[in-house]
Amino acid sequence: MQTDTWTIPGADDKPIAGFTDRPDTPRAVAIIAHGLLGYADYGMFPRLARELASRGLVAHRFNFSHSGVEGDPSAFARPELFERDTWKRQVDDLLAIVRAARAGEFGTEEDRLPLVLIGHSRGGVSSLLASAEISRVGEPPAGVVTLAAPARCADPASLGEHLERGYRVVVSNRTKQTLRVGAAWAREQAEDPAWHDLPSRVAQIACPVLAIHGELDETVSPESAAAIAGAAKDGRAAIVPGANHVFNTPNPDDAKKPASEAFTAMLGELAGFVDRVC
Repeated sequence: MQTDTWTIPGADDKPIAGFTDRPDTPRAVAIIAHGLLGYADYGMFPRLARELASRGLVAHRFNFSHSGVEGDPSAFARPELFERDTWKRQVDDLLAIVRAARAGEFGTEEDRLPLVLIGHSRGGVSSLLASAEISRVGEPPAGVVTLAAPARCADPASLGEHLERGYRVVVSNRTKQTLRVGAAWAREQAEDPAWHDLPSRVAQIACPVLAIHGELDETVSPESAAAIAGAAKDGRAAIVPGANHVFNTPNPDDAKKPASEAFTAMLGELAGFVDRVC
């Protein structure tokens, strides 16, 4: 197994920086998308990539082009990029990675392998939206998995407040920075509500969908898993007992210590799904 690094152009021609854990004999490709305040090396993602690679998956994890993270993840070095991020920019990034993988730009074997999108929290929503786009215009992925993802793009009431104020403030517990989700995020949804109607978009996905959620998630309601699965043509929800929003994985994670029981249970659900669709 080896780990590679790469950079490709993403939304607005901004760079997407990524890492690939590559097995000796690959059988499928996984693209792992982080959430709102996450990044490629956040918490469980390196361990998840290694575990998937040990099961024969080429595992790509990356920083969204407008994540605000560059190189050193100890700070959001580009808060102005974070402020300009939108759902469509995140989908553009995911589509760029899918195209690169299917063109063999990361590894020549990838152009012939089935592909699975995996997204945590907000990255799960982006993965669903991207899968709907891929299903609409070309060959769909083999499957899509959400981890602790919301069941809609935005709460209507908070979206109205966001539009009126022009931004929403979020605070990173990791870096202690106060960041702004800018007006573009809300304006995009107000101008194209059909594109952001997540249940309708999930219904367009032409592949199986698995929504995994922690029973004790205080960030996103566990009920979201059933809502996502229920909207899909072929959907299933899995609730992990005792798990929080990050499946009880610290940030940073200590690779020398065993994974949490919650992470192990989540991985079991995910691996079983991959075995079924790939």
